[in-house]
Amino acid sequence: MGCPAVLLLLLAFLTPGVAIRVPPAMKALSSLRASPPPRHTVAKKYSIHYIQQKVDHFGFTADETFKQRYLIADEHWKKNGGSILFYTGNEGDITWFCNNTGFMWDVADQLKAMLVFAEHRYYGESLPFGNKSFKDSRHLNFLTSEQALADFAVLIKHLKRTIPGAKNQPVIAVGGSYGGMLAAWFRMKYPHMVVGALAASAPIWHFGNLVPCGVFMEIVTKDFKRSGPNCSETIRSSWDAINRFARTGAGLRWLSEALGLCTALTNTEDVQRLKAWISETWINLAMVDYPYESDFLQPLPAWPIKVVCQYLKNPSVSDAQLLQNIFQALNVYYNYSGQASCLNISETTTSSLGTQGWSYQACTEMVMPFCTNGIDDMFEPHLWNLGEFSDDCFKQWGVRPRPAWIITMYGGKNISSHTNIIFSNGELDPWSGGGVTKDITDTLVAITIPEGAHHLDLRARNAFDPTTVLLARSLEVRHMKQWIRDFYASLRKKH
Repeated sequence: MGCPAVLLLLLAFLTPGVAIRVPPAMKALSSLRASPPPRHTVAKKYSIHYIQQKVDHFGFTADETFKQRYLIADEHWKKNGGSILFYTGNEGDITWFCNNTGFMWDVADQLKAMLVFAEHRYYGESLPFGNKSFKDSRHLNFLTSEQALADFAVLIKHLKRTIPGAKNQPVIAVGGSYGGMLAAWFRMKYPHMVVGALAASAPIWHFGNLVPCGVFMEIVTKDFKRSGPNCSETIRSSWDAINRFARTGAGLRWLSEALGLCTALTNTEDVQRLKAWISETWINLAMVDYPYESDFLQPLPAWPIKVVCQYLKNPSVSDAQLLQNIFQALNVYYNYSGQASCLNISETTTSSLGTQGWSYQACTEMVMPFCTNGIDDMFEPHLWNLGEFSDDCFKQWGVRPRPAWIITMYGGKNISSHTNIIFSNGELDPWSGGGVTKDITDTLVAITIPEGAHHLDLRARNAFDPTTVLLARSLEVRHMKQWIRDFYASLRKKH
């Protein structure tokens, strides 16, 4: 599906002092989601609906409402013994997720399932204050995971009340990336609403000190290391080569030409931005290192990191040769189709709306620490600096982050009292470092996919799928069928 998953939080530490807000990793989370549908995607058949939601579910003085969009596909749904698969929408347009979460469409028949895709407030068309939704922190105040989960609960209640045959059917939450976090949290907070959840590539532990802040970038590095000899070492050497060229005006001009940049570099701030953009490219490649050609963030070949690493075999060449090789490698990501006449370092893969919303969420609740040391990873060393990040957030949004709140709200690692959640992670996916990768109990289960990148299991079936993802999907369906059987068994007992 891409969840498409995804782009999130790194820029704050990759470019200290530069006004780029969302770190590449974080951006990465929202990136996969908010871009236009891939050209090769077959449009799915669904109907579009809207429900009036309260802007604030938890206060009693404000009574504003807004229209939340949701999509329904019921071609395979059976009123007798059927189920409802409920996609917990994340940071982007819901039609994107609908068209890219092929897994749900592939299993609808055998689960006799109605598919529901719910759009997350403040994304796509579900804007609480219309075009004023991003105006200031007062209008953005209702953009939280808690409010989004409450929207989903109200929507499920509405569906069960208004669709004949839906009332006594089990609902299963499904999501990827941030949407996977929401699916897991929904099962935890509203266990009476859903019988279980599939949380794909959901980094629910990438908060506070639950995992080391360097784990994300270490996995990115491992992906490059395994894809070609000296590949990660060449990237590690490139930063100093860039710094050496950047010391003079002539060097900046050479860099701008050698890397085919659309806009010439003129100062140190531009160079910082360049390095953050290159870092973000390597991160995006790690997330979408799929075994077949894909077209999310950019059109890409199969196993794109292997293709990139063909150009990055020797870290010991001259600075000039090294950076010319880096240019060839960047071209795999930015110009696989051969259409680009130059590389634009301000280009991002996300729509401005998706980026804005996620940037605010990263500055409030979704505070995910990232750091690098240049030894266990292939990046320049950067410490996680919460104070600097907080100041940045205050400058942009007039708010300060609450880094401990998500752990307080959703339990951190103390979640063993919950049941019926599948946490799936691809070992190639940098987000797996903040995910649940070992079983916690018999019903809080982890499925790992050795050759999987970012929620590969939620993507549609493909002839080039590795066996490991086929196995993961069959395990996921087996758990879901058990939840459905258990639900109907308990329903019979009641009657």
